Amino acid sequence: MKDLKNIVKAYDIRGTYPDQIDAETCQALGVGFASYIRLVEPETTEIVMARDMRPSGPELTGAFADGVQSQGLNVLDIGMASTDMIYFASGSQNLPGVMFTASHNPAGYNGIKLCRSAAMPIGEDSGLPEISEVATKWSMGQVQDAATPGERRQDDLLAAFAEHVRGFVNVAEFRPMKVIADTANGMGGLIVPEVFSSLPFDLEIMYPELDGTFPNHEANPIQPENIVDLQARVLETGADLGLAFDGDADRVFLVDDQGRGVSGSLTTALLAKATLDADPGAGIIYNLICSKSVPEVVLENGGTPIRSRVGHSFIKQTMAETGAAFGGEHSAHYYFRDNWRADSGIIATMLVLAELSKFDGTLSELLAPLDRYAVSGEINTRVHDATAVIEAVADHYSTLQTDRLDGLTVDGGDWWFNLRPSNTEPLLRLNLEAAAPGAVDAKVAEVRAVMAAADSS
Repeated sequence: MKDLKNIVKAYDIRGTYPDQIDAETCQALGVGFASYIRLVEPETTEIVMARDMRPSGPELTGAFADGVQSQGLNVLDIGMASTDMIYFASGSQNLPGVMFTASHNPAGYNGIKLCRSAAMPIGEDSGLPEISEVATKWSMGQVQDAATPGERRQDDLLAAFAEHVRGFVNVAEFRPMKVIADTANGMGGLIVPEVFSSLPFDLEIMYPELDGTFPNHEANPIQPENIVDLQARVLETGADLGLAFDGDADRVFLVDDQGRGVSGSLTTALLAKATLDADPGAGIIYNLICSKSVPEVVLENGGTPIRSRVGHSFIKQTMAETGAAFGGEHSAHYYFRDNWRADSGIIATMLVLAELSKFDGTLSELLAPLDRYAVSGEINTRVHDATAVIEAVADHYSTLQTDRLDGLTVDGGDWWFNLRPSNTEPLLRLNLEAAAPGAVDAKVAEVRAVMAAADSS
């Protein structure tokens, strides 16, 4: 079996196929997952499993299912799906869920996202260590098979998922619009046509073929180079908006009618306002690298802003603790209380279209009042000692307001930044916001100079 330390991350399991993740490793992880589920959900007899379009998916899911079945649990295989579709399956069927995907990673990767019943997250502090421990023991011959193996059955939940998604809006209020969706040869090519099939939109899908080799561009819309085709097509056709999905289609980035990319923070602010219109006074979660415009918009609309660490397990945990109705991340993950607190790019899409349908104007005009600050984007810097550099930066800015909720956040009033370490690489991630682009550039240069000096000392 491969070394699990290389592939078990903070929120999921991910690595290159077959040198880091292969069939034997997945079978061992299936044993570990079944063992964990038997421990925390002793009455559960079945898990639900799906995969994205990557070529290694059938082999790896088959091996994982073998591992689960060897421990006496049944497997409901729903075939190819988006990650938010597996959350729907887990929630609607009240079953633990397994999604084989490497999300936005390049073609050579695959991975596994896991959840308990009702889409409850599994991560480094909620099950992954226990699953890894049993997988390792199984590889050493220290885990026995169940007396009666589980069975594997198949089902198709796509139509039910599409109906669930449309249930978040009043489809009768939609107005005709031209929509371009770039699904990047990812799972959006499966779910987007189904969800849109009965809606009054002129929908055009770019790169709809399910192809895990990503022949057109990487399915990672947070990188500007991966949305240039969509931006050009929106302008060429005069579309009302563009949608850029990542590989497993749980995230969506918007392109407005002017061909400009819309940040996850700006979309979070729009969806927060929409949520508060429908649910006055609700709690709205935002992660700490979101723009200051998000808590401002929440307060202006009578809601309660709730600041969170970066990462889906923290958002979902905070949502469960507070009863918040919606949560958003700068990375374009959008979470919904009525979706078992899980994130969904296609539900976010429906709500954006609903807001635009109610508005007498364009998407760029709808967003303009929410777009208040200039941002740096995420700047990654490789360092020798991330902890030492963060401490040096904290010392340099010790006279300003700081906190350590996730890495280091420094607030200078009319500008602020967050500096936090990567979970998987010797990198520091810098996000900075200020009132104007010139101020952003100057402050980024200032912070990076402090980082460089600390890293070279």
